[in-house]
Amino acid sequence: MNIILIVHTPAQVHLWSNVIRLLKEHGHIVEIIARDYQTVATLLRQYGYHYSIYGKAATTKAVVIIKLPFQLFKIARLVIKKKPDLLLGPGIIEAYISGLIRKPLIAFWDSEAVSKLETKQEELFMQAIITPSGFKADLGKKHIKIPSYKELAYLHPNHFSPNPSVFNELKLSPGDKYVILRFNAFDAVHDINRKGFSLEDKYGLVDELEPFARVFISSETPLPKALKPYELPAGVNHIHHVLCYAHLLVTDTQTIATEAAVLGVPTVRCNNFVGPNDMSNFIELEKKYGLIFSYNRADVAINKASELVKRNDIKAEWAEKRKKLLADKIDLTDFMIDFIERWPQSMEEQLEKKAQV
Repeated sequence: MNIILIVHTPAQVHLWSNVIRLLKEHGHIVEIIARDYQTVATLLRQYGYHYSIYGKAATTKAVVIIKLPFQLFKIARLVIKKKPDLLLGPGIIEAYISGLIRKPLIAFWDSEAVSKLETKQEELFMQAIITPSGFKADLGKKHIKIPSYKELAYLHPNHFSPNPSVFNELKLSPGDKYVILRFNAFDAVHDINRKGFSLEDKYGLVDELEPFARVFISSETPLPKALKPYELPAGVNHIHHVLCYAHLLVTDTQTIATEAAVLGVPTVRCNNFVGPNDMSNFIELEKKYGLIFSYNRADVAINKASELVKRNDIKAEWAEKRKKLLADKIDLTDFMIDFIERWPQSMEEQLEKKAQV
């Protein structure tokens, strides 16, 4: 098949990375169209994939509305030129393109923080919407729920083995205790009115954790001079190896919290997404598996982080929790390869299973 994949965020690059590789190995042609946002282009180059850029990210809803027609026009020209059999991607742009060129679109979708209008438009044009089994919303007859998370497309043991050479990059010895602090820029459209740790909170975290472990900071925004010595030195393509060996992750962003959880790393997550309407995967990871702690108050999150960093036995406990999670979940890459290569029969089979539930 001739397949086009559209990606907008670094997390989506990771999600599809093994799917792209295996589809290519199986003889399919995969073309990538990407947004120039954060480390998207860097990651694609590090994976060795060629790509076309369709535009830059917008930071307000007004700019999204203004830019959308121009971005759609550019993507449409690229897509029509490639004459695809199938489209892959997660959002509204792909949905419009699919409707325009009348080619099927398969999406993996895990974000429940999407407007009802956007959801309805995507339902209209997508031919298959695949989500984690805990997804709260019912997206209609095209909606397939599976027992997995997007992070298990690239961090499942079938695809990921941690590399201890990252200790050299961190200038540490294997077994040295360290924690990762990951801070969000909150510059995406879905982050409007969202917030996490303040600068004062970040200083507080370092003060609380540094006496018990080496502290490394990964930040989407430039760090102030006083925090620069803590900046994570490892390359962006090694972040999951660095994360895997960490004693603790403290973060106000989303994807890395799930990444840490599926790797068996104790995680404290803090932002104002947390609450009754939090995403289902975070609720499941906390309530069912006990792998993360989510808070919407920084002081409570810092206290929990301070408690966890002092526990020297915690990684062994989290390894057992991870085993339980992996026993319940499937390899998302394996599922997606089978689903794509046997389309549309694969969709028919899933709909039959859905009807029997």
